[in-house]
Amino acid sequence: MMVYKHSNGFTLIELMIVVAIIAIIASVAYPSYQDSIAKSRRADAQASLLELAQFMERHYTANNQYTVGNTNPVTPPALPFTVSPKDGGAVFYNIDLAIITATTYTLRATPAGAMAGDNCGNLTLTHTGVKGRTGSLALNQCWRN
Repeated sequence: MMVYKHSNGFTLIELMIVVAIIAIIASVAYPSYQDSIAKSRRADAQASLLELAQFMERHYTANNQYTVGNTNPVTPPALPFTVSPKDGGAVFYNIDLAIITATTYTLRATPAGAMAGDNCGNLTLTHTGVKGRTGSLALNQCWRN
């Protein structure tokens, strides 16, 4: 009668199967993670645009116009911050007043840094609350409620 010795450990085939399973899971999980990161950065920029819209409305209430004084060309008010996130660190959006007159404005968030190639492009918000984007994704994918 033959006696077989059982060795402890894993065979090479078992290890290769585990590595393949991990690779498949990682190939699905990593793009989903990157998409979630982009959505959170976009949401931060949207919150910044909405906060600056409130600032512009307070300025309008106090001065009866969105601009500063009656100069030609018009002088926009100094925005309290011009980057998103506004708490420092890496900048993912630069924010400015794309269009401003005494009675209208359009705030614009331009992707920067890691968001530079974002498919939503620039995010915009007008004085009437109209939300926009310049990229190839649909508006409801870029501005989520």
